[in-house]
Amino acid sequence: MLNPLAEKLKNNTLILASQSPRRRMLLKEMGLTFITKVKDTNESFPQELNGREIAEFLSKKKSDTFFNELQKNEIIITADTIVWLHNKVLNKPKNTAEAIEMLQLLSGSMHTVYTGVTLCSVEKNYTFSSCTNVWFKNLSANEILYYTNQFNPTDKAGAYGIQEWIGFIGVEKIEGCFFNVMGLPTSELYSALWKF
Repeated sequence: MLNPLAEKLKNNTLILASQSPRRRMLLKEMGLTFITKVKDTNESFPQELNGREIAEFLSKKKSDTFFNELQKNEIIITADTIVWLHNKVLNKPKNTAEAIEMLQLLSGSMHTVYTGVTLCSVEKNYTFSSCTNVWFKNLSANEILYYTNQFNPTDKAGAYGIQEWIGFIGVEKIEGCFFNVMGLPTSELYSALWKF
């Protein structure tokens, strides 16, 4: 037996345009059948944009690269997650040294995670975003070093995965959707796909 959304979408082909293993896992855990397609997209954005606007702009930009290839009954899902701290974006770090710097900035403070999501078909498209506030305790130099050595912070915005060791020991509180911090606001996505 299919879950209600999977039943509603059974005549559609869902395409997740993401190479993130976390997004793939979350969509699978939502009980949805999908295929993945990935394209390299230039992730630059106009400098005047702020947190939420950046995430939505980038998810739309990713979606636009697929638009001319869409077939009838296909729905493509694109997403972009950013970490926003002191009015600045913390992207994926280029190397371990940059990851350590980012975690030092996040230590002992609150930051906001925005995920922009775009749904697109031949007939229509819809973009929304989700926002989660995350509070980190003061992280010691040894804790940061252990995490950056044992895990891979370079494939994650803000240099951390909340579902990894650093999240278990470092996150004191969150306000908003936990899964949004992992890269996909699952409850809002469910509702958006239902209405789409």
